[in-house]
Amino acid sequence: MVAIPNIPHSFQSSSLSSCLLLLLYLMELNAEGGLVIGHSEPILAMVGEEVDFPCYLTSKLDAKDMEIRFFRNKVSEIVFIYQDRQDLLTRQMVEYRERAQLVKDYIQEGSVALRLFHIIPADEGQYGCLFRSKNFSNNATWELEVAGLGSDPHIYFEGLEEGGIQMRCSSKGWYPRPMAVWKDDQGQQLPSLSETITQDSQGLFHLEISVVVKEGDHSSVVCSIQNTLLVQKKEFTVHIADMFLPKNPAWKETFIGTFIGLAIILVLFMILAFYFFQKQRRSKEKLKKKSEKEKGKFTAELGKLQTEIDWRRAEGQAEWRAARRHAVNITLDSDTAHPNLKVSEDGKSVIYCNKKQDLPDDPKRFEDQLSVLGQEGFISGKHYWEVEVREKSRWFLGVCYDSVERKEEVKLCPQTGYWVMGLWNGCEYFIFNPHRVSLTLRVPPRRVGVFLNYEAGKVSFFNVTDNSHIFTFTDKFSGTLRPYFRPRSHDGGEQAIPLTICSLPNKGDRVAVKDDDDWDTWLQPYDLSEITELEW
Repeated sequence: MVAIPNIPHSFQSSSLSSCLLLLLYLMELNAEGGLVIGHSEPILAMVGEEVDFPCYLTSKLDAKDMEIRFFRNKVSEIVFIYQDRQDLLTRQMVEYRERAQLVKDYIQEGSVALRLFHIIPADEGQYGCLFRSKNFSNNATWELEVAGLGSDPHIYFEGLEEGGIQMRCSSKGWYPRPMAVWKDDQGQQLPSLSETITQDSQGLFHLEISVVVKEGDHSSVVCSIQNTLLVQKKEFTVHIADMFLPKNPAWKETFIGTFIGLAIILVLFMILAFYFFQKQRRSKEKLKKKSEKEKGKFTAELGKLQTEIDWRRAEGQAEWRAARRHAVNITLDSDTAHPNLKVSEDGKSVIYCNKKQDLPDDPKRFEDQLSVLGQEGFISGKHYWEVEVREKSRWFLGVCYDSVERKEEVKLCPQTGYWVMGLWNGCEYFIFNPHRVSLTLRVPPRRVGVFLNYEAGKVSFFNVTDNSHIFTFTDKFSGTLRPYFRPRSHDGGEQAIPLTICSLPNKGDRVAVKDDDDWDTWLQPYDLSEITELEW
């Protein structure tokens, strides 16, 4: 039985170790295709420029034959799609045509990027990428933020107004909506006479802001426009002619006093900045030493965990080798086959037929289950056989009591005399223990091994494709057990695929097994998070 490794008490006390074990476990669960990684933080793009959306598989699998889809908000809103080794440009949304390009330089390593040209404000929002193959589908999403830094402010003199001069400041090409103010020569905000902000057809903001500077109030004014997203601004300063300055020369003393005050403030600011810089440098050095120490602990924990995984890997392969030494010759009992199942003449394969066969009534025959039993019955000993399932997307295999109900439909579970595993619609492997439990297999089996150890009360399943252990039932048997086969109905392919019993050496014969280096024999965990009753 595949189980989640026990975590020692010393590991539980460390949050870092717990996170590490969880990370490695999640990596193993998604090992078949790997996680899809996009961009963890929002991507910022400037108006009119281009931006790349990187997306890759953590497993670094070759993605040339996968479907790769970049989408907007939801999967059906296609920005760019690559399928069957070609770009399907006709399926793009109209607004992205001739503006999107897929960068495939590292597609053999599972890494691509979408390059989007001529960014406009309407491009802002959520994006995602999807990798999909026959047995794998996963996606990642991220946010795109758009910003536009507009043109330099232009100042126009509008004429005299209410005892002063009216000036208008204008700029265009901003996004998002900018913040514009007038300031005096002391940096204080001045009240605006009017403010007009409009958007053009591309969504960019144009603005105009006016102010009246009265005679003798200020020596200069500044038009300041700030982009709130970029935290950047553009300013333009206008110096007022002498005719608007006060006639009282006391302004010069005020100016000198202000200048000295600003100089003192600047010196104090530089002293404080130097102090905080030194404090920050010392903090960084301390954090660096702490990080190196934690890195050493991380490496040690990783080594221990790898040793545990290697041990379990070798243990699973040894269990499969031991099971094959008890190979037996299995044939199908056509008298038990459902009328929609056709058993081959040699009794080695069974296939589903759409049309019921006209067969004589037999008390041993299954009437409601699309099932058939093996000829052989076992009341003791160890017995192993293999069944070729190939690419078939629906099937059940295992053992059951010879006395199970044949004339009506039943739910398979250990309490009713069945010990089986199966595949549902090509996407979910599962067993019943006693309820339905999903299994996560790194390599889809094309051949499944079944091992019955009667005295030990065990029924084990093996993935012969990579020689790995899948799952083991433990129970107590008290009657005759027979091999169980359920090919299910036709799963929609071009032709029906049979379940075929494979020829193996008999018990006692020497069994040839490939070397360890020729197989990837990682033990496959099963997912306990989805435990539901299966509807039959």
